Amino acid sequence: VQLQAFGGGLVQAGGSLRLSCAASGRISSAYTMGWFRQAPGKEREFVASINWSAGNRNYADSVKGRFTISRDSAKNTIYLQMNSLKPEDTAVYYCAAKTTSTLRYADWGQGTQVTVSS
Repeated sequence: VQLQAFGGGLVQAGGSLRLSCAASGRISSAYTMGWFRQAPGKEREFVASINWSAGNRNYADSVKGRFTISRDSAKNTIYLQMNSLKPEDTAVYYCAAKTTSTLRYADWGQGTQVTVSS
């Protein structure tokens, strides 16, 4: 599946952004979709994931209570609603997909830059 992420931008601390990730091709009910991010000089880290069929969600501790991942099956799109943004949320955000039963995310979209100013 091909993924395209968009919606990044520049926002002040405390503000909100919503990222979108549109998938082309059929998303199997056996898929899990995820968001990752990579800040300058740091390794890529997990942010959130959602099971495509059941809708089960998982979040990194650093974003719990502030970020919400969701999906729109009709549009083959997942979203990441980011509230109460902090400067440390600044990163390139990537969406990805994997078969739920596997550990490795096989399909990746291009990144979208999120910059949070203090």
